[in-house]
Amino acid sequence: MRRKAATGEPALLADADLARVCELLYRQTGILVPADRRPFIERRVRERMGATGTDGVPGYLARLRADTDGEVQLFVNAFTVNETYFFREAHQLHCLTASLMPAVAAGRDPADPIRIWSMPCATGEEPYSLAIWLLEHWPEVDRWEIEIVGSDIDTRALAAAGAGRYGARALGRLPPDLVARYFTAEAGTAVPSWRILPELRDSVRFSRRNLVDGPGMAQEGRFDIVFCRNVLIYFDDASRRLAANTLFSALRPGGFLCLGHTESMDRIPSRFRTRRFPEAIVHQRPADACEGDAP
Repeated sequence: MRRKAATGEPALLADADLARVCELLYRQTGILVPADRRPFIERRVRERMGATGTDGVPGYLARLRADTDGEVQLFVNAFTVNETYFFREAHQLHCLTASLMPAVAAGRDPADPIRIWSMPCATGEEPYSLAIWLLEHWPEVDRWEIEIVGSDIDTRALAAAGAGRYGARALGRLPPDLVARYFTAEAGTAVPSWRILPELRDSVRFSRRNLVDGPGMAQEGRFDIVFCRNVLIYFDDASRRLAANTLFSALRPGGFLCLGHTESMDRIPSRFRTRRFPEAIVHQRPADACEGDAP
């Protein structure tokens, strides 16, 4: 069955094809895109058909099934949301330096690296924000080796993160003195843009990771602090449970997880302990929790 589009023209995708596309996205990303977002889904499919020069929906779906040219990754890229900016949810940044870093550092040798993971990192504003905030607000920063990793499922966003170029909107919440300190204005661009300094770009490592791919996530090792903000809202309970278990495994015992302000573990069983710091509510992997503890 093929429904009518809002314009009265036949929809691009038959109902069965729409279901196949939604199922593929869910299987690849854990993100539940409801079928009632048909216009959005069809727009993205049409864009990819045009980019690949594929005639007809059956041919494009066959291309996705075969995936001999990496089209599935580009298809996933087309559906990801990379809405972010520097110093987003600043209360968590305050918590990072006022409460979390001192808690992690307590009893540790400065030669033992403190590892921080931004997942998903989108186009890099969030992990770079962590680096800038630490440099500006944690007096102990020069005593410790700090490793910051930014990961995302979107390869296009990761390429932009590595390049480190940003427009005025992304920098809108940064004080002008920080922009001057950590960025250089690019000359000759049609739209004003700034590039983050090379030494700051080099302080963050980027990698492609999928939040619902436990084995792939495990390849990054364990972290002391994980920022995973504004992605679980797109998951159903099954994907959220899988992601929660993956994030639990990604943390060292006693490590901290920071979610977006609209997200919580309330709808799923959780092995995390909720911690209420003066600056923010975060989730902690108990120091005595074992990997096999039941959720």
